[in-house]
Amino acid sequence: MRPRLAAPAPSKRPKRRWGAVAVLVVVVAAGAFVVTKFLGSALDYYCNVDELNVKPACSGNKNLRIQGTVEKGSIVQSSLNTRFVMAFNGKSVPVVYDGDPAGKFQECIPVVVRGRLSNGTFLGNEVEVKHSNTYAAKNPDRLKAANSAPCPQAT
Repeated sequence: MRPRLAAPAPSKRPKRRWGAVAVLVVVVAAGAFVVTKFLGSALDYYCNVDELNVKPACSGNKNLRIQGTVEKGSIVQSSLNTRFVMAFNGKSVPVVYDGDPAGKFQECIPVVVRGRLSNGTFLGNEVEVKHSNTYAAKNPDRLKAANSAPCPQAT
């Protein structure tokens, strides 16, 4: 009589669940896309008008936020856009904003415009207007510099 040989053990190789892996890859890719898309707009570089084309970060065709004061007599509104000139520390730049800034937007007030510099003109897509004393309390030096523009500060 021969001794019985043990039957070979069944393979305990784990089954891969390709469907779950594919879903995980799609979710991670979608999450990365959303994060880069929405954080990209939050990373606009902040410049004063006098820093445009002077600082490397304030040059080229990229999203920027620029600060300056709206020059007196420079606002021209049409049905398509609003044109004005921003000044800061003796330098100025023409701005074309798509639409009507509305609200408290007027001559001789500090504004921040988001957009891109193109051929010496700043093409804005968002305008932020100083509207409270919170800005003055947090940034007194910047407000003094903005007030040094060619027109007196409007109240």
